[in-house]
Amino acid sequence: MTEHSIRDHVVVFGVDGVRYDTLRAARTPTLDAIEAAGFLAPVRVNDAGPTISGPGWATVATGVLANRHGIYDNDLRGHHLAKYPDFLTRVRQHGGTTYASGCWPQLVTDTLGGPIFLGGGTLPYGEDPPTLPAWQDADQLVADDAAKVLGGDSISAAFVYFGLPDVVAHDQGLTPAYTEAIESSDRRIGEVIAAIENRPGFAAERWTVIAVTDHGHADEGGHGGESEPERTAWIAASGPGVPTRPPARLEQADVHAHVLAALGVAPDGALTGRPFA
Repeated sequence: MTEHSIRDHVVVFGVDGVRYDTLRAARTPTLDAIEAAGFLAPVRVNDAGPTISGPGWATVATGVLANRHGIYDNDLRGHHLAKYPDFLTRVRQHGGTTYASGCWPQLVTDTLGGPIFLGGGTLPYGEDPPTLPAWQDADQLVADDAAKVLGGDSISAAFVYFGLPDVVAHDQGLTPAYTEAIESSDRRIGEVIAAIENRPGFAAERWTVIAVTDHGHADEGGHGGESEPERTAWIAASGPGVPTRPPARLEQADVHAHVLAALGVAPDGALTGRPFA
């Protein structure tokens, strides 16, 4: 472990399968507040990988593209994550404390070659939720657990994942229920941020907040294709060092780079991503 004194904090919210134009039409006061303090901007899913969750979240986590992390599908086996570790692993290597939670198993368990976050994390529902109501319950369990941990413990960097929007879009397409799933994710992000802001000593702390999606959706639901709605993702961010205008060049891989920069951690080798500033 490299000696490093990490005093700041970063939380990254991953919300699966949120189409950019639907997001902009939805009621999302939490993301609106993040945008007002920083930026929210569309980002094209890099052509190096398909518009699928596995490669998308791997790129966000590792700061490199699919041709380097080796993930092209939701079966992650054969990956190169040990060579290109996720940002939580990098933070721990520099003496920081980390937290990860979500109910898509490949993120935090060894399912199908996971976890993307090498240190694992909390799977509050205990399995891949089998139904839409189960995903509602699972995402709320994630929010509750994240609020408890981040509201009390000293965590340097966290990744908190909500999957309901993607599941609804696959099941129903771009229906009002899909918009509601996005809005419920926004409310859950707000619950976690409220818990952070109620921390003892929060006024003396410096927090960076990032929210990101992995891909969009086709009109009828589903993804993996090359349409602009599928290739258009988005990133929102606020906090110390986050510009109030999005950078001219924005990549999903920038999330990894900005997390490290916000915490004063040097990148491990050459990254595709760059800090937002």
